[in-house]
Amino acid sequence: MLPGPTPAPSEAPDGARGFAVVDVEATGRSPWRHRVVEIAVVLLDGDLRPEGEFATLLDPLGPVGPTHVHRISQADVEGAPRFREIAPRLLELLAGRVLVGHHVSCDHAFLDREFARIGVPLPPVPLLCTMRLARALLPEARGHGLAACVEAAGLGWYPAHTALGDARVTAELLRHCVGVPGGPPDDLAPDDLAGALREAALVPWPRLGRARSRPSGAAVPLLRREAPYGPWLPGVPAPAVVLTDCGAMGSTA
Repeated sequence: MLPGPTPAPSEAPDGARGFAVVDVEATGRSPWRHRVVEIAVVLLDGDLRPEGEFATLLDPLGPVGPTHVHRISQADVEGAPRFREIAPRLLELLAGRVLVGHHVSCDHAFLDREFARIGVPLPPVPLLCTMRLARALLPEARGHGLAACVEAAGLGWYPAHTALGDARVTAELLRHCVGVPGGPPDDLAPDDLAGALREAALVPWPRLGRARSRPSGAAVPLLRREAPYGPWLPGVPAPAVVLTDCGAMGSTA
């Protein structure tokens, strides 16, 4: 994880599970017309301490979209799980947590549409946007995109446009914003964060049976991209794709 200030511990309400920092890479900009091609979730407890990670490429059942942006090729998603296959695990990871993202409404919209396509309504869940936080707390930032906010926070380089890289650095940006001198805006003070945790803990979530294998009997794989921290420059090879088997489906490590 990238270095960053550690916020002072807060009193998390009973039953709170913490935060789920989410990032998706998609085949285009429209949640209605395009599909998620990679997803990552970084779990944080009520004091913003890391609890686990989940990440995989997804088969979008069509073209992967702007490879020049996310560096995912059509060959990379061959054999990757479909959204329906990882949906049960996602529901388990997100349930009871505040959903966090940089421009979180975008990530939420893509998740909402993917779940709707398989007939599962995503329940109303508290959202926390690091872009909004950064606008208030990092006025020196050159812009409000994730890269500009990360630079202004002094968090270093990261593998941009990989779902796991973006989710990890968004988690660190959240920690930084909560821990900066003067604290977050009034409506995101520790008491309000605790209130969001309490609200999230009360949201009823649907459950789905796990897809443990495919019709062929083969295990459902996870395809996880890993990339070292550092700038992505022209000519730098895309991150390696690491294949893990179905056993990883039940783990957040």
